Amino acid sequence: MTEVPTVEMRLGYAASRLIRGGWQLAGGHGAVETARAAEDMVAFYDAGITTFDCADIYTGVEEIYGEGLRLLANQRGAEAAAQVKIHTKYVPDYDSLAELSPADVRRIITRSCARLGRERLDLVQFYWWNPEMPGVEKMAGYLATLQSEGQIDRIGVTNFDEARMAQVSGALDLMSNQVQFSLLDRRPKGAFAEWCRANDVSIIAFGVLAGGFLTDHWLGQPDPGFEFENRSLIKYRLIIEEFGGWDAFQVLLGTLRNIADRRGGDIAAIATRAMLDDPDVAACIIGARYARHLPRLLAALEVDLDDADRAEIEALQTAAPGPSGPVYGLERDKTGAHGRIMKYNLNEGAA
Repeated sequence: MTEVPTVEMRLGYAASRLIRGGWQLAGGHGAVETARAAEDMVAFYDAGITTFDCADIYTGVEEIYGEGLRLLANQRGAEAAAQVKIHTKYVPDYDSLAELSPADVRRIITRSCARLGRERLDLVQFYWWNPEMPGVEKMAGYLATLQSEGQIDRIGVTNFDEARMAQVSGALDLMSNQVQFSLLDRRPKGAFAEWCRANDVSIIAFGVLAGGFLTDHWLGQPDPGFEFENRSLIKYRLIIEEFGGWDAFQVLLGTLRNIADRRGGDIAAIATRAMLDDPDVAACIIGARYARHLPRLLAALEVDLDDADRAEIEALQTAAPGPSGPVYGLERDKTGAHGRIMKYNLNEGAA
């Protein structure tokens, strides 16, 4: 089995380049066997995936990871559990932004520590729903205070564009930004990636497989439309529409399948490998509810792409009309199709 590579996001902070995502463990994607998901953390660790992503608003996931860390310590030792990085988030409710205080921030960060069973959080990724609402710099300062007190190791953001990163960079040492980034969604390329390079900010890509659309399952399938119970599928189906629609998406899948036929693996492996090869990407988050998905995740490490493969993919991306605009710009518009499916007040409800 090919070893999962690591990346030093900042001096003294290394993470596995494949990160197990926790969104699919949060409900809304079908029933979750929480005990099994926790137990499987040992298998992920054994496979070399030592970094796990979650959020304060992913109902139950911090608790699953906390139990998984306890099981890992029992089975592989405390040192093994200590090697695991847990990336969580701080996403205050949209309706609370105007009233947040240092005590509010401390309470949620302390709650995340308790759920995970750790005294210090490895990485807290901050999001601020409303750029028109004052206070984001002050909020960043509150997090920096908790960092100086030892409750947080590193601080990042999620879904901030370059202007919003610049807005908070004076208040904190920004290590990373987690953004949607895939063969379908190239909005982080260009000015965003340039800002990150210039300011030593690592890009963590989520949505690398577009919620499962970038897999062999969808090759040759008729357009399913937008009627899904799973909100993630609606989200990524909207991205496919921005890319040029279902027909353009099928051409991309066919191209990836042809590359897979030459290189081995499947469409998901090629899509993941292409993102790992992107010089702007530090790590990729891959949704995997259980360890049985590990062979599919690790298959990306077994394939190699050459310049001709990448050029073939890039030609289709260049021809695509979108998605365009700043990172998370489409989703930030509450009146648009992308923003209307978002849920904006999950933090206190997740308590």
